[in-house]
Amino acid sequence: AGSEEQKQRYLGRLTREPIFASYCCSEPDAGSDVAGLRTHYVKDGDSYVLTGQKRWITNGGYASWYTVLATSDPKPERDLKARNRKIACFVVDRDTPGVKVGKKENKMGQRSSNTVDVIFEDVKLPREALVGNEGEGFKIAMKTFDRSRPWIAAGALGIIGRALHESRNYALERKTFGVPIAQHQSIQNILADMAVDYEATRLLCHKAAWQVDRGILDSNVSSMAKLYGADHAMKAATDAVQVFGGYGYTKEYPVEKLMRDAKLLQIYEGTSQIQRMVIARSLFAGG
Repeated sequence: AGSEEQKQRYLGRLTREPIFASYCCSEPDAGSDVAGLRTHYVKDGDSYVLTGQKRWITNGGYASWYTVLATSDPKPERDLKARNRKIACFVVDRDTPGVKVGKKENKMGQRSSNTVDVIFEDVKLPREALVGNEGEGFKIAMKTFDRSRPWIAAGALGIIGRALHESRNYALERKTFGVPIAQHQSIQNILADMAVDYEATRLLCHKAAWQVDRGILDSNVSSMAKLYGADHAMKAATDAVQVFGGYGYTKEYPVEKLMRDAKLLQIYEGTSQIQRMVIARSLFAGG
């Protein structure tokens, strides 16, 4: 959504040197409900002044710049479309006065991912910091999710594949009742389901990515890929712990980490419940 000048300046920095950027959308009281955000901006001549707090920001502690969503009116608005039209998008350099990084979250899983609050206290921005036009922020956010949700499906695919790999190897080695547990039908059924879920997630993920590559932004398909992958990654990880039994509940084996990491896939980039809402609305809109 940025201008060519913005793309050259900011995206160019990402390719010239090993730096991070962060997407600042979620807030303490606005995650799945993007339109409910309270970070706000006011116009000050040819400039903007940005104030608010963002939460759950990936790479926030290391980012050199942020893409920030803010509203021109933080007061509650019953009309959802009216709320949407008040949101704008800004690009903000980390070293801009008033930008602060808050606490690092102590998470259950995905602990190698830096997740922090990012706080904006009367941050003055030039007009060139506006991405797109005022009132287009919500559309920019939704188009971003259409591109980012397939990545979550790809992560889910990795977790399902690892769960299947570890469970298969363990089932061939571990013996009960005098035979490897791989010979027990209950274990075979678990692994068979993992294999099916792996292939189904891979195909949905690749379809969504294929559409993005061709400029086809389809919220329905990207939500399906994210939803199916996340839910079945959680199932595969939980089943892998079950296959390992008591060992799976210890940190001596890797499946407990898969279980902790998988849970977040059902939460960020829109919860599994939000994905179902997106898909259902698409179904009814087409009727």
